[in-house]
Amino acid sequence: MSHLSRSLSLAAVSLAALIAAQGGAQAGAFALREQSATAQGYSFAGAASGSGFLSSMYWNPAVITMMPGIWSEGHASLIIPRVDINPLPSVPTFALGGSGDIGQDAILASSYYSYQINDMFWVGLSATSPYGLVTDPRETWSGQLYSRSSRIFSVNVNPVLGVKINDWLSVAAGPSLQYFDIRLKRAAGITPGAPSLILDGDDVGFGFTAGVTITPFAGTTIGIGYRSQIDHELEGTVKAPAGVLAPIAAQVPITADLTTPDQITVGISHAFTPALTVHAGFEWTNWSVLKTPLVVGPGGVVVTDLPLNYDDGYFYSLGFDYRLTDQLTVRAGLAYEDSPIDTRVRSTRLPDSDRIWASIGATYQWNDKLSFDVAYTHIFAKEGDIRIVPGQQDFEGLPFVAEADATVDIISAAVRYRWDDPKVAIPAAPIVRKY
Repeated sequence: MSHLSRSLSLAAVSLAALIAAQGGAQAGAFALREQSATAQGYSFAGAASGSGFLSSMYWNPAVITMMPGIWSEGHASLIIPRVDINPLPSVPTFALGGSGDIGQDAILASSYYSYQINDMFWVGLSATSPYGLVTDPRETWSGQLYSRSSRIFSVNVNPVLGVKINDWLSVAAGPSLQYFDIRLKRAAGITPGAPSLILDGDDVGFGFTAGVTITPFAGTTIGIGYRSQIDHELEGTVKAPAGVLAPIAAQVPITADLTTPDQITVGISHAFTPALTVHAGFEWTNWSVLKTPLVVGPGGVVVTDLPLNYDDGYFYSLGFDYRLTDQLTVRAGLAYEDSPIDTRVRSTRLPDSDRIWASIGATYQWNDKLSFDVAYTHIFAKEGDIRIVPGQQDFEGLPFVAEADATVDIISAAVRYRWDDPKVAIPAAPIVRKY
């Protein structure tokens, strides 16, 4: 089997594993940041400048030109969230109790592949899950009118072409195909055991990624990556009990236009010594593009809406790695995430808030082809107030005021393998040199 065929076969296997996995949102709003066990060890500092090795192509596809030869990586993260919503005694339904732990443990998988054609051109492929959310409170609780279970699932496949223009500049770009699925459930009333309203919808959309890496001088890399918006026209149904949409139980076909946000990530990495490299990162996510998607039924009639109206999200990170031996490298990092969700729009489905990421990790180089990564992160989330009162976008006649407490632990691992012989040179192509 050729190197390329073998890599494509592994991609198919990893994609199947990815489709089988679901994740809880552990980045701003319902995004999933855990796309790299390596970069996670820095709290994603320098993710766009190559700190995550090949997996950095999620944030900046141009980093594939930093990986000579033929490579594959597989990453998996066990996400362990704990989120409790505790209503205040003034809430009319206080007697029904709090949510319990709405966080759901989950495994998130991702995989990456690169193939160097010659000194100038690379091709790559990633299979990831950029968005995900699983929250599941008690079936009967004081906020059931606003939410029961919520699930968002996505799969994104992104082939890219990288070009090393000269010895200090590389660029890359590629199309992105994304499957997006959503299922939202809430009670139709405030009584214990009240029936549920259920919204289901899914769609396949298209976008692109692009990026650049710059090496202004030896030991320093600057990376800038872009992930585009992707428009989804979700198609599905709204299921409602008798008396809500019709005198009898009804299942209504619906559509809803939802656009996932574009994102810019900037990273810088500098090697202060042969053993010590420091990384920094910044990320902007255009969550304000979501607004309020309308859920439209037959004849263009608006059945309901999905009020989101988030602010933009920002992420700042700083980390380092240190090579203890030729085989063992350790790393650590801190990050601050400015959530796109605040008290103005915070909901019982996603009580997100600002947070601090603290991470450690390590790489063990087994031989010149095979290495393993591990990482651990603890997320300290700021306490978030939920105030669904008159004038708040979710308000439906029942005041609900609560406090949300959240913490998250993430354990990640990865394997990286080079399929060609590192001692055999790649065929050269003409390349423009810097003078």
